[in-house]
Amino acid sequence: MTLTKESFHGALLPASGVAKADMDGTREKEEAPRQSVMRTGAAVPRRRAVGRLVMHSMAMFGREFCYAVEAAFVTPVLLSVGLPKNLYSLVWLISPILGFVLQPVVGSASDHCTCSWGRRRPYILGLGIIMLLGMALYLNGDVMISAFIDERDKQRTWAIVITMLGVVLFDFAADFIDGPIKAYLFDVCSHQDKEKGLHYHALFTGLGGALGYLTGAMDWGQTILGYTLASEFQVIFFFAALVFIICLTIHLCSIPEVPLRYENEEAKFLLEETEPHRYHSIEEEIRNGHLKSTCTKTKAAAKPEKCAAAPRTEEKRQMTLKSLLKTLLSMPSHYRCLCVSHLFGWMAFLSNMLFFTDFMGQVVYHGNPYAPHNSTLYLTYKAGVEMGCWGLCINAISSSVYSYLQKVLLPYVGLKGLYFIGYLLFGLGTGLIGLFPNVYSTLALCSLFGVMSSTLYTVPFHLIAEYHREEESQKLQEGEQAGEHGRGKGIDCAALTCMVQLAQIILGVGLGLLVSVAGSAVTVISASTVALVGCCFVAFCIRYVD
Repeated sequence: MTLTKESFHGALLPASGVAKADMDGTREKEEAPRQSVMRTGAAVPRRRAVGRLVMHSMAMFGREFCYAVEAAFVTPVLLSVGLPKNLYSLVWLISPILGFVLQPVVGSASDHCTCSWGRRRPYILGLGIIMLLGMALYLNGDVMISAFIDERDKQRTWAIVITMLGVVLFDFAADFIDGPIKAYLFDVCSHQDKEKGLHYHALFTGLGGALGYLTGAMDWGQTILGYTLASEFQVIFFFAALVFIICLTIHLCSIPEVPLRYENEEAKFLLEETEPHRYHSIEEEIRNGHLKSTCTKTKAAAKPEKCAAAPRTEEKRQMTLKSLLKTLLSMPSHYRCLCVSHLFGWMAFLSNMLFFTDFMGQVVYHGNPYAPHNSTLYLTYKAGVEMGCWGLCINAISSSVYSYLQKVLLPYVGLKGLYFIGYLLFGLGTGLIGLFPNVYSTLALCSLFGVMSSTLYTVPFHLIAEYHREEESQKLQEGEQAGEHGRGKGIDCAALTCMVQLAQIILGVGLGLLVSVAGSAVTVISASTVALVGCCFVAFCIRYVD
């Protein structure tokens, strides 16, 4: 059945209000339903207010704040509990391996989640709780074990175990949560708001990271909280947990989701209903609990065979391991190329960021981390590490600024230009830092790290949204219902974010050995090389939607 624009508006407005709506266009917009339906039957979310998009982005603020706290404190924490050096690589490899294997499963499961609260938010809440648990364990593990175990050797052993477990849980959940957050944005926003929402995500990611680094740089031991709590690590945990809980709560209350069991019924209900004057907003019907029952009764009276076929359709949509693997292996070539370019980007970005403070201490300041702690060489190295933290703060601030500039540049250079510029500037910046390791030039070039960070958080997901929009348009032109037998947004976002874990695995296995052989200078040179290769890949291998 084809629903024209005129009949669509007539179906959604009460009969007595049609003439009044024709005379007053503004009132028609105010009384329009919260969900619209495309001419051929696809449910399209309404435009969202800026405040709602900002609320949705708060999850990225809290997540990045906690990430910055981990980057600043996880190494001192591991050293303080006496973790052997041969276990360092194990700590950093367990989480990305788990994430790479399980993230597509979680993404696909969220595509088929029938929870009344929505498809994505239950997973976001669960992963947020795991993040808090992991952060509590690695920042407070030593104190917790000391309260229960008196024997010193057992205290050290269990403190190492609890701290390692906390780091693994935190990294696992913090990496996982990005996919459901992006899929949540794509589900509840129109195409224009998806673009705007991704920019807000990048903006608040940078602000959260900057605030997290500044919080870690402060000396909390001399404050009231420092005297009240057992250690500085507990003070940091208090602030990080408070910020994350507030941000996660705001995010989960930002935009309501339509449960999966209503989505297909919603579109069919509007298209098949022949008495338009009865119905108003879809979300009102859902909120009052009438949509499912009313829709079932209407369709049973008009087309009982379709109602009988509905359960069979739902059975086909159930996720199995076989169908999941088939979906990943049959990924279209343009999705696969996007994942490869994302892998290049994260390999370049992480190879620089993971060793940047060490690079500042050893190469720029000419210090030595292995010298005695009261020696000049070690104090020089420590000063370089502190300056490196300020460089990371500059990176976070520039990421926020550039995420705003992207909105201005997009109409002129397009997604291809933004993608190319991000990789190119990062590759040139890290190359110049490696060739000319000067304090002031290095700090200035740290702003280019933020360009890359903002690019990785926005452009690839924007392309995913474009690909899905294109596929839905093609299906509608072919007469299929939008979303039927299509690729799920959750699994595609998960496949893209899996590249972060794969990059961590590759770097964890290879880059540490390379640094031990050639020194920290090799990290920025490697980052520059990989970024420039990725720049060429972005220019020639990625498909962009007009």
